[in-house]
Amino acid sequence: MNLADLLQDLLDEQASLDEIVAPLDAADWDLPTPSPRWSVTDQIGHLCYFDLAAALAIRDPGAFAAEARRLMEASQDGVTSGDDFTLGEFRRLPVADRLERWRQGRSNLAAAVGTLGERDRVSWYGPSMGAKSFVTARLMEAWAHGTDVCDTVGAQREPTHRLRHVAQLGYITRGWSYLNRGLTPPEGDVLVELAAPSGVSWAWGDAATAGDNAVRGPALDFCLVVTQRRHLTDTTLEVRGDRARQWMSMAQAFAGPPSDGPQPRTARQRNQGDRGA
Repeated sequence: MNLADLLQDLLDEQASLDEIVAPLDAADWDLPTPSPRWSVTDQIGHLCYFDLAAALAIRDPGAFAAEARRLMEASQDGVTSGDDFTLGEFRRLPVADRLERWRQGRSNLAAAVGTLGERDRVSWYGPSMGAKSFVTARLMEAWAHGTDVCDTVGAQREPTHRLRHVAQLGYITRGWSYLNRGLTPPEGDVLVELAAPSGVSWAWGDAATAGDNAVRGPALDFCLVVTQRRHLTDTTLEVRGDRARQWMSMAQAFAGPPSDGPQPRTARQRNQGDRGA
């Protein structure tokens, strides 16, 4: 896929979430989401901040580097200080202005991506990224945080061909999931064979080095696990081989410190019941 088509998929993914967020009333913006400490406002605010940061990284790498340093310094001051830095301004906006701010951030990012060449690289919070991988990461973020919003407000989104981008990112970040935890990635591959929403098959991996290690099932379930929106046991994925099982227990397709993801649904329900008592 060329960069222009990938950008269109990003815009379409953002627009699909916009359709869900636009009708929300003021109270809905304050609803707590599955991400600890985050409301719907925070989910959209996170997307807005990092869309603007991505646009800055493309247009002015020096200014982005300075902003990234400020974020890293703020994040060292406490559990919520990083959130205060990235979300504080968005949280203070009148509810009526939050959607428009996110839309402005998306527009800024789209315009900046339009200046990239197919082989350009973009500085980010770690190693630089190729232009296509950079845009794919923004699409994954929109889909993953959109999943939290949908789960919160009870909205349904039909899975689309755009899940291929999320699934591919999930596969290629297998090594990162280990390195991010200070672990050495094991030798050998894992076959990933997924059923796309259209019914066709998507596949990644080298059978010659994968052995019996494989992950098979719906693309939606795989994407939910690698973005840590569902526990593996709450999906219909078939996972075979020690290497595949270990990876799926820690899969993390997004940047940032190691995260363990959600508990199994039964454990979450039990804990919620304990708090209610």
